[in-house]
Amino acid sequence: MHYILTTVGSAGDVHPIIALGIALQQRGHRVSVLTNAYFEERITGQGLEFLPLGTREEYLQVESDPLLWDAMKGFQYVVEKALLPSMRPMYDILAKNDPDETIVVATSVCFGARIAQEHLGFRLATLALQPCVLRSVYLAPVLPGPVVPNRAPRFVKQLYYWLGDMLIADKICCPEINKLRKELNLPPIRRIFDNWLHSPDLIVGLFPNWFAPVQPDWPEQLHLTNFPFYDAGDMHNLGDSVETFLQAGEPPVVFAPGSAMRYAGKFFRESVEAALLLGKRAILVSGEKSQLPKSLPDSIAWFPYVPFGSLLPRATALVHHGGIGTTAQALAAGIPQIVMPLAHDQPDNAARVQRLGVGNVLSPKRYTGPQVAETMHHLLSSSDVAAQCRYYADNLADNTALEDTCRLLDELGNNPLSQSQRL
Repeated sequence: MHYILTTVGSAGDVHPIIALGIALQQRGHRVSVLTNAYFEERITGQGLEFLPLGTREEYLQVESDPLLWDAMKGFQYVVEKALLPSMRPMYDILAKNDPDETIVVATSVCFGARIAQEHLGFRLATLALQPCVLRSVYLAPVLPGPVVPNRAPRFVKQLYYWLGDMLIADKICCPEINKLRKELNLPPIRRIFDNWLHSPDLIVGLFPNWFAPVQPDWPEQLHLTNFPFYDAGDMHNLGDSVETFLQAGEPPVVFAPGSAMRYAGKFFRESVEAALLLGKRAILVSGEKSQLPKSLPDSIAWFPYVPFGSLLPRATALVHHGGIGTTAQALAAGIPQIVMPLAHDQPDNAARVQRLGVGNVLSPKRYTGPQVAETMHHLLSSSDVAAQCRYYADNLADNTALEDTCRLLDELGNNPLSQSQRL
């Protein structure tokens, strides 16, 4: 089969796609990855076909805007600047392929892939990289903005979702989506994020059941596998400078605000203060050195990129933004976490980390050197936290996420028509 894997987003969205593409290629399939040109070298470097979706300059423009990380405005910004502009080009690229010979695999917000499934009959698997894309009136995800307590009645949660759709999501998404649908003689839709977003053929949740237990009202076509780990193709080599620092003293605390973050000056200033207050060595990870203090003590080192799969097992703790990939790497390494969530899926991932007993959450307003030091001291001195970290690391030791996901996709490939097309 020809698999076309498509996603819109940062490295946290693209890396799982690359890992899955490699696994599918090893099973003898032809694999193409459809995403922004910014990631072309990472994709072709693994021997995968690359299909460009937007320019490198467009990606950098979105990534460099502070609105991307605004808790209240971030959703609208991503939709208007990334998701909707990619919808029609994504559909057009997919439309050049034969639905009988092609399986489309798309992350949850790939509107163009969902429309191609409806109009052209492609078999489509939706990848849920993070649990927050799956709504529930039982254990509701923690979304940016006002939060409905889980003890609230189910009808209150239903009203919360309905108001969010009517007042925010549909107002932003529906005009452009329905414009394309009208051109294709498809009926208009509403409540995009309630039901339509996910493929009726197959949804694969790339996280384990203990991280996000299956809820009674989740779609029946959903299957959970596990976290797909991938470190940009460099799974083992830390580099001489990183290795030298690690060997020079005790395991460090790692501070990492995310690969796409360009406004982490305060995060790093407070992180340096926290490390000094704790008397801990530290590694700061950021692609932008300009975000860091001008001078660092010998006990603190900066690196633009370090493969977490190799680094975190040799660290004492991780402080990060709450991206799902980074969260999973810390769980696999068995180290405590402090999460400072900003927007998107980060608040929900942070809440799940705290619920598992492997870390704590600090809001941006509470992220100060003394507060980080106090929270970190509590985590590192807690035998309960250490036991929970070991328990979940053991659960991830034999990870078959990619094999299980490939098996589900191959089963979908044996189905000659899309479920939505049959309906």
